[in-house]
Amino acid sequence: MEKDEIHLRRLPATAPWGSHADSEFHGVDFLPEDLTEALEETGMRVNKKYSCLPAEEKGIHIINIRAIEDIGYDQHESTLLNSLSKNPDADCKYGLYFRDGKRKVDYILVYHYKKSSAGKALARRAQQNDASVRSTKQDQPLPGKGVQLEMGDSEPHMDYHEDDKRFRREEYEGNLVEAGLELERDEDTKIHGIGFVKIHAPWNVLCREAEFLKLKMPTKKMYQINQTHGLLKKINSVIQKITEPIQPKVAEHKPQTVKRLSYPFSREKQHLFDLSDKGSFFDSKTRSTIVYEILKRTTCTKAKYSMGITSLLANGVYSAAYPLHDGDYEGENVEPNDRKLLCEEWASYGVFYKYQPIDLVRKYFGEKIGLYFAWLGVYTQMLIPASIVGIIVFLYGCATVDENIPSMEMCDQRNNITMCPLCDKTCSYWKMSSACATARASHLFDNPATVFFSVFMALWAATFMEHWKRKQMRLNYRWDLTGFEEEEDHPRAEYEAKVLEKSLRKEHKHKETDKEKLTWKDRFPAYLTNFVSIIFMVGLTFAIVFGVIIYRISTAAALAISSTPSGRSSVRVTVTATAVIINLVVIIILDEVYGCIARWLTQIEVPKTDKNFEERLIFKAFLLKFVNAYTPIFYVAFFKGRFVGRPGDYVYIFHSFRMEECAPGGCLMELCIQLSIIMLGKQLIQNNLFEIGIPKMKKFIRYLKLKRRRSLDHEEHMKKKQRYEVDYNLEPFAGLTPEYMEMIIQFGFVTLFVASFPLAPLFALLNNIIEIRLDAKKFVTELRRPVAVRAKDIGIWYNILRGIGKLAVIINAFVISFTSDFIPRLVYLYMYSENGTMHGFVNHTLSSFNVSDFQAGTAPNDPLDLGYEVQICRYKDYREPPWSENKYDISKDFWAVLAARLAFVIVFQNLVMFMSEFVDWIIPDIPKDISQQIHKEKVLMVEVFMREEQGKLQMLETWKDKDKRKGENCNNHSPRLSRSRSGSLSSCHSYPLDV
Repeated sequence: MEKDEIHLRRLPATAPWGSHADSEFHGVDFLPEDLTEALEETGMRVNKKYSCLPAEEKGIHIINIRAIEDIGYDQHESTLLNSLSKNPDADCKYGLYFRDGKRKVDYILVYHYKKSSAGKALARRAQQNDASVRSTKQDQPLPGKGVQLEMGDSEPHMDYHEDDKRFRREEYEGNLVEAGLELERDEDTKIHGIGFVKIHAPWNVLCREAEFLKLKMPTKKMYQINQTHGLLKKINSVIQKITEPIQPKVAEHKPQTVKRLSYPFSREKQHLFDLSDKGSFFDSKTRSTIVYEILKRTTCTKAKYSMGITSLLANGVYSAAYPLHDGDYEGENVEPNDRKLLCEEWASYGVFYKYQPIDLVRKYFGEKIGLYFAWLGVYTQMLIPASIVGIIVFLYGCATVDENIPSMEMCDQRNNITMCPLCDKTCSYWKMSSACATARASHLFDNPATVFFSVFMALWAATFMEHWKRKQMRLNYRWDLTGFEEEEDHPRAEYEAKVLEKSLRKEHKHKETDKEKLTWKDRFPAYLTNFVSIIFMVGLTFAIVFGVIIYRISTAAALAISSTPSGRSSVRVTVTATAVIINLVVIIILDEVYGCIARWLTQIEVPKTDKNFEERLIFKAFLLKFVNAYTPIFYVAFFKGRFVGRPGDYVYIFHSFRMEECAPGGCLMELCIQLSIIMLGKQLIQNNLFEIGIPKMKKFIRYLKLKRRRSLDHEEHMKKKQRYEVDYNLEPFAGLTPEYMEMIIQFGFVTLFVASFPLAPLFALLNNIIEIRLDAKKFVTELRRPVAVRAKDIGIWYNILRGIGKLAVIINAFVISFTSDFIPRLVYLYMYSENGTMHGFVNHTLSSFNVSDFQAGTAPNDPLDLGYEVQICRYKDYREPPWSENKYDISKDFWAVLAARLAFVIVFQNLVMFMSEFVDWIIPDIPKDISQQIHKEKVLMVEVFMREEQGKLQMLETWKDKDKRKGENCNNHSPRLSRSRSGSLSSCHSYPLDV
């Protein structure tokens, strides 16, 4: 049983396997050469660089039999045995490199493994291993089959699944080796039960894949970037000096005067590229992208169906896959790296006033994430002028509030206007002057300047979209994305599984199965489920808003019974504030619920590619979250107070609750309160608190779980973690959809109802200043490094932004026309005013009601609450007085105001739309200097190839001339050559052979 105890010993380099240890790979856990040949015969692929220990290690650690079983690599199946070096090798920079300290880790695969406790099974497995090592049969079974059958009686049932996962990993990793990647395994980590596979892409693989992916790489050719001249040059230099303190201190952000010409990489044209430093020619972002493409393309075929990396992750064969961060970002003696630089110059609240180092962000995270932060930066910059104008509009309202005649009339107690009760029985008559504060506050947001601000914001939205398109083109040029076209992505794992399932069904029915794909018939149940679910959730949102309306009505009636005068006077404020808070809580909860449901609905549709999946998910999530966030605001803006009825003939809900009315100053003030609380609450709680709190909580929970699993060995506990172990503890990257979504919803708050809340851009600006640094800190310190994805634009989000911009024009037209008193004031001023002023406007908008016309049981219980008997009360509406022949009918003033409102909507909408389109037309999508540079690059590239062709032709001509001259020399000196036994004779005959 000596062989069973081999794991208890440390074999020196002169052990029975010394012939292997004496080779160039000292300390490497390889199997003997005869075993390697046997493994190749049984289908295993061996890579001599698969795993190695430091060169200083003079012995070989042989892993015990139990550990061999844990990995799933028996001696007759494996290409390696694990490294068990107790001290981390400093040369590998704690996980950034392989153990040899030379090959960089480009990607990490993580898997779980369990240690079996069946001792007898281990001994039997050891005997089987020893026998199978010496077996060279050609008809070996697939890995794991024989083992599963023999161990089925003694092993727990769950080991079948573990073995299956091991065999899938074994085959998949073998296929990766065959694809040219180099792998190294590490299970000797502080995280017990977790194994890591380090992946390195050698130079030849990087070149091959870069050519496949058509990656544009810098060539040796450099050219001068066109510079501005004259006045523009002076202006630019002044701007650079002024903005120098707010520029990040990174090399990538400095203005460049020269640029390298880029061209899609080609192995045949390597001489064109700057390969002076092959180690840095492909940066870490590009290397991880290339490896990820290979991982997606490589499949494991021994499973029930072909499985790529996404399927293997979904089925738990691997628990995670990610590229490594460049190193630590904090601590003493930390080597300079891009991550540390980003943390200092970007992901810090102390640099909130600085520009973002977008080029460095793109270099580290890739184009897609770089474009998100560039867009967020442009959006935040554009909010600055909008915020300034909004503040001016608000200050204008503050300055003119004492000059506003309608609010002065409402506050004048000498008018002695008695208003009708706000509810039946329990509510009594009230003085209009009691609503003085509301009327004065309404003027802050309901004044002529808000109309100008609505027009300004519509043009601002169009200008922002055009500015972003131009910025996007500049980034495309700078990042060598001009001419880049996204190729069709690999099919998703779920799609392939569904297609295979469909093919198997047809095979069972003896039908043709060539080129199967999912049709609309296959997806019809999912489409139907989507339609029904979305309708249900939209109905649920409406039902919740309706429930809040019932709460407002019932609470207002209950508070009206209050015996204290202060309680009765603050009814409207109390009801509005509590109702908005309820709406906010419901919105935040439903946002999370709808996000999960939208993802589930998209999954059952089984989109073919990741891009299709993302676009469908975005559409559903945006639709549901848009309805959820804006339904309460739409109700206050367009429905509240519209269907109230009149005294004596009110509209009731469930025959008991009277519809609520707007305040005498209109619903615009309440709309402002609703909008501000929901906007600020969402930004503060959902966006910032959740983004900070939830990742911290998840990280803390993972830390507790890992601490519980740690060994009690002090030496093990004190061992410094490898880079891939530290990154494994970070939160996985979940995509950019949540980041974009919160900004798009905010963009809606800024543009859709800006007529009611001019300070919305200011609050959005303050939020975004924090949001940029918060997101940056999350990406740099809290998340695993995402796989870099190439993209030339922000995708479907641009179309959503344009749609919101168009919708904002229509909504603001209706808000100004129907929610505010802007149009009624204009109508009164130009049609009904006797002296051309606003004096008498309040009285003009109020109708009269004879209290004797109350329906039975609806009159106030205390008609003498004001201290006198009321015979006529007033209410806000355009109706005939009680002394008219057609009493309480809608008056002609109503129709005049309605006509003016509709006319304003039409004129405002068309005028602003025309102005927006004019802005879109007058500003070119591509900056002139960028189009010139792109054209210059094309010309220079043609010149490079023309020179190359000319060089080839000249070389051929030179060879021909030399060949011709040598031939002539041979003919002229043939007598001498015949006498010569060597020298020129040999050269005459040998030259054509050399050519």
